[in-house]
Amino acid sequence: MASATKPGLRPQNPRFSSGPCAKRPGWSLEALSGAYLGRSHRAAGPKSRLAEVITRSKAVLGMPADWRLGIVPASDTGAVEMALWSLLGARGVDVLAWESFSKDWGTDVIEQLKLPEARVIAAPYGQLPDLASVDATRDLVFVWNGTTSGVRLADAEWIAPDRQGLAICDATSAAFAMDLPWDRLDVVTWSWQKVLGGEAAHGMLALSPRAVERLESYKPAWPLPKIFRMTKDGKLNEGIFKGETINTPSMLCVEDALDGLRWAESIGGLPALIARSEANLAAIAAWVERTPWVDFLAEVPATRSCTSICLKIVAPWFTALDADAQARAAKSLASLLEKEGVALDAANYRDAPPGLRIWGGATVETADIEALLPWLDWAFAQVEADRQKVAA
Repeated sequence: MASATKPGLRPQNPRFSSGPCAKRPGWSLEALSGAYLGRSHRAAGPKSRLAEVITRSKAVLGMPADWRLGIVPASDTGAVEMALWSLLGARGVDVLAWESFSKDWGTDVIEQLKLPEARVIAAPYGQLPDLASVDATRDLVFVWNGTTSGVRLADAEWIAPDRQGLAICDATSAAFAMDLPWDRLDVVTWSWQKVLGGEAAHGMLALSPRAVERLESYKPAWPLPKIFRMTKDGKLNEGIFKGETINTPSMLCVEDALDGLRWAESIGGLPALIARSEANLAAIAAWVERTPWVDFLAEVPATRSCTSICLKIVAPWFTALDADAQARAAKSLASLLEKEGVALDAANYRDAPPGLRIWGGATVETADIEALLPWLDWAFAQVEADRQKVAA
């Protein structure tokens, strides 16, 4: 229940941002001391570090050996854009959209690429689209986890194993925290700044053999800028998937990415990462169950994200407000948490319904989540009291 008394315990790490996310437990700048600074990224040493990010990432994720994985520009957004602009147009395409970023991919396909055989299958925040309506003869673009809605896919059984189209999956807030069914996917993207707590600006692009075959057999009707080009003379540019990046990477960020991967290996790999994230979700779920003023934005329990955990305010006085007043109240709630130094960057995404978004990825300690929860009750009580004063 909401309380007017400040809790006595504070999270040791108040960083609950959904990107860039909290660093791994125990992280310090000393972890970057071996970075190849002031060196060409094409020299043997730096290039070996880039290749190491690729090999360690594939190993931790359990990626099939015949998949290619490359480091690409512009974070997850750049990786998705490379896939869309390089691969789409050979056949019709379905885009699943249920939050901000998936809606952006729909906008790219419809308004920028202007593909004639394209459709967006949409759902409002809190829900998934009609997965049964996906056409296996068409390409498919979707997110695995809705970073701005907290709604994730429960499985991939709805993706046909004998599909003709490519399944292009933006997995940026799912990779390293959720099981990805590689046999039902063809392109998978993510960034360093999410589950392993790396730094921004670098994306990861994974291609199945089917995706490589498309790249080598199909040439888009539109020109491709240099940073999107993955083929040379009609063949895959294999160097991209061995650490020969298209543009200049930050070797400081590379060292940080390796630190995150080594930490992941040291705690038990992917199963341990998933368990840490699921424990964070479970702690919040138990609190939501006993707290009348809040609920998950995800309407179906099986679709609740264990990373970008999105909450909505359901108190009657709040739901009676108009949209602008709700937004102001939710902003006040997040501001109080930040002012107290107990939760930084915990506000809802700007396009999402008013509420809170708490990152629960593997670098976040469950003890910090548990310490935060009484503060959420306290902050809500302050916002409610302020509203009562205004009403009086």
